[in-house]
Amino acid sequence: MNEIILLKLGEVVLKGLNRRSFEDRLNANIRRRLQHYGSFRVYSKQSTIYVEPQSGDCDLEGAYGACRQVFGIVAATRARACPKDKDAVFHCARSYLDQALRSARTFKVETKRADKHFPMNSMEISQYVGGLLHDAYPHLKVDVHKPELCVHVEIREKAAYVHGPSQPGAGGLPIGMGGTAVSLLSGGIDSPVSSYMIAKRGVQLELVHFFSPPYTSPQALEKVEKLARELTPWCGRMKLHIVPFTEIQEAIRRDCPEDHFTLIMRRFMMRLAEAVARRTGAKALVTGESLGQVASQTMDALAVSDQVCTLPVLRPVIGMDKTEIIAISRRIGTFDTSVLPYEDCCTVFTPRHPKTHPHLDEVLAYEQALDTEGLMERAMAGIERRTISMES
Repeated sequence: MNEIILLKLGEVVLKGLNRRSFEDRLNANIRRRLQHYGSFRVYSKQSTIYVEPQSGDCDLEGAYGACRQVFGIVAATRARACPKDKDAVFHCARSYLDQALRSARTFKVETKRADKHFPMNSMEISQYVGGLLHDAYPHLKVDVHKPELCVHVEIREKAAYVHGPSQPGAGGLPIGMGGTAVSLLSGGIDSPVSSYMIAKRGVQLELVHFFSPPYTSPQALEKVEKLARELTPWCGRMKLHIVPFTEIQEAIRRDCPEDHFTLIMRRFMMRLAEAVARRTGAKALVTGESLGQVASQTMDALAVSDQVCTLPVLRPVIGMDKTEIIAISRRIGTFDTSVLPYEDCCTVFTPRHPKTHPHLDEVLAYEQALDTEGLMERAMAGIERRTISMES
């Protein structure tokens, strides 16, 4: 029988009466993710998703890597199927895991018997297959506690499956089951990580980026598009809304006190992001703010920023320090792009002494000098939208 991929479900198994809808969405996400790797049959049985190649030209290695990045999968393994017969299981293990068996010094066989009609129980299968493998590889010693190699046998409804250790999956919940949110994406380290983390909770993302030419360069925009593409293996295809922000920043610099530049700029960003959310049907905003990291991220400053919003503002990295955020960015593949030296609009007109504990009444008074409605209308009218996918 052919080699296949077995995927183990995580939180989805806890979903009770609506579990089926989670599994259906997860299977659909996997099928969509595998389109570029060949023709695969994807189906669920007994808390396991089976990914079966339908032709010999399927890229199984590429498909395996892609499956591990699909939210909702907690573990993945490549396996070989064989008839549900104890001797067939032994011969399958010997041929499929031969190189690993030759290299290891200690091993054990671990069996799961999902098909309770099979005449041997899990312990009996493990002892039988383990004994024959020990005879075939005399150098191996049995170690049931910390073996170098664990040979896994699964007796399931359709066939028996043999594989080595599983690899971790992305975890979380299937994209699309948590609704849609607008994520503010800058060119820094934090916002791609926050986008990844909220997508892990099953949220489909619309991305918003604020672009301020000539103060920010075309390379800065290219950097943000690259970050968005680097998120697509995890988050799927997304729409990037590029908001022209130059006029707003120039008006703030001209008419508002310098120490309030960043704070009032953030309020405009939140207004515009919420306007995009209303237009796209999103139910929340997502930012990469970490408490106390910079002047605009104190409790007082965040409260003043949020005052312009009616939608929930989600901040996945709010309690993380920079080291923790960087570790995630390296793991998901965005760090090297985030540190490229192309600055975004958040660094334009940065005040020398920003206000860290602002008062809302003062901010509202300063904003009276601005044509907030006109600035918003012109920014929304100038939005450019780009579809971001792994192929774009």
